[in-house]
Amino acid sequence: MSIEPRHQPAARTTNGHSTASRVGLALGITAAALAGLAVANTLAARAAERRNPPNGRFVTVDGVRLHYLEDGVGPPVVLIHGNVSTAEDFRVSGLFQRLRRRHRVIAIDRPGFGHSERPRGSLWTPAEQATLLRHAFDALGIERPVVVGHSFGATVAVAMALDHPETVGGIVLLAGYYFPTARIDAALAAPPAIPLLGDVLRHTLSPPLGAAAMPLLVKGMFAPLPVPDGFSDRFPVSLAVRPGQIRASAEDGVTMVPAARAMRDRYGELRMPVAILTGTEDRVVGPDEQSGGLHAAIPHSTLHRVPGAGHMVHYADPDLVVRAIDRVAAQTRAEA
Repeated sequence: MSIEPRHQPAARTTNGHSTASRVGLALGITAAALAGLAVANTLAARAAERRNPPNGRFVTVDGVRLHYLEDGVGPPVVLIHGNVSTAEDFRVSGLFQRLRRRHRVIAIDRPGFGHSERPRGSLWTPAEQATLLRHAFDALGIERPVVVGHSFGATVAVAMALDHPETVGGIVLLAGYYFPTARIDAALAAPPAIPLLGDVLRHTLSPPLGAAAMPLLVKGMFAPLPVPDGFSDRFPVSLAVRPGQIRASAEDGVTMVPAARAMRDRYGELRMPVAILTGTEDRVVGPDEQSGGLHAAIPHSTLHRVPGAGHMVHYADPDLVVRAIDRVAAQTRAEA
């Protein structure tokens, strides 16, 4: 007959305590690492803002402080940038400088991008952004401008033309997204927009991962054309991986498809001049499906295809974009 040692239960308890201690230690190390990342990312964001200070002015509308660039005299043109980007994109491409020769040109940082605020409490859908920018027009004394939108900015421009047609003289749409499709990129970018989880990701893992992926992202936007020489030196890439702008980009990605679904049956309502431009080799949005489809839905629109160009059509042929804007501005004045 064997007798079980009396100390064996104590050994099991000790092992249990040891396992719990290891788990607790691992959690503590993970929490400390995430806290360290959060601090490092906050400091990096502040450094990025010091290196890229605001070059324009500010206006506060509906409690939101917006940053904008403005120059020139003449018929007004408003430039709305795409996702991940800022208003500075239009200066780096040279479009802003070309337009200021004959127009009053205003490029606005959309909510959460560049140096503009993006208050919580709203998803800031294209329709909501369009309403905010429409109120900014009033504050800045902009009357019936030609509204130019690139990529996600084109979605905002269309939303403005549909919901506030009295404030828009005409629209020029560059490489836009207008019809709902399955978007794997939007799904992959969505986690930082999720409440709580998104807050953790945006302040810890998302900034370094975003910085690592940025060169590939930029290359894909210009492809098949090369990225212009000096682009990374002139464009404030580091602003795109700040926690706040990551949230804005993620939320835009989440709202893009539903916005297109909500608007696709209304394009026939548009009566103002519409010019559509697309690169024939755009790998971000399908040029035939998106720009070609919109042209078919708006019979009086014009469609310009830039041979060999990718998503950044305003870099590929900025002079063509300026000519399209000038024609729409002339039509707007003729119809006034």
